[in-house]
Amino acid sequence: MKIFDLGLIDFDRALDFQKSVFLDVKNNKFSAAAILCQHYPVITMGRRSRQENILVQEPELRNKRIEIRRIERGGDATYHGPGQAVMYPVLNLNHFRRDIHWFLRSLEEVGIKLLSEFGVSGERIPGATGVWIENKKIASVGITVKNWITYHGLAINIKKDDLDNFSLIRPCGMDIIMTSLESVLGREIEISQINKILTGRLQDDKSCFA
Repeated sequence: MKIFDLGLIDFDRALDFQKSVFLDVKNNKFSAAAILCQHYPVITMGRRSRQENILVQEPELRNKRIEIRRIERGGDATYHGPGQAVMYPVLNLNHFRRDIHWFLRSLEEVGIKLLSEFGVSGERIPGATGVWIENKKIASVGITVKNWITYHGLAINIKKDDLDNFSLIRPCGMDIIMTSLESVLGREIEISQINKILTGRLQDDKSCFA
């Protein structure tokens, strides 16, 4: 598992990097990679997104310096910002399992195990992708699979001061409340701490994608 930590990065640059890694995996330079990063404020709209799930006009978003990107992942609208820990696994599922549902559940499990490191119990809700805490969503999952190679992935809300922008959309096309790890714990958590835990699991714990 190759691991790349891009830090805080523009969404378009991160997507270009994902596609470059995708080609490396496709060309058998390696079979698996994980890209860790944070994004400047951006709303992404997946293949099934509906425009009405963005609740404000684009001029207001521009005033807030929030970009909109229509991308090829599954799912509806979501927000990414500096307060999230984002992980994009680029895996050749031929070397793991050719099972998209298994991969989605594996991404959720990464989020659940991360939360457990802080004594927080994350859970799944039947029929709703992602990780939840008492009916509030803390982690979102959206992927693309081409030639059985994955990209896009998992976003976990860490910083409580980066939740307000979710009010600009209907997250995942649903009337839900988003939460963050800091909100649950009532104390500050650094993204670098989260990435250190994720890196350790990706390097040492084969059960992440086993």
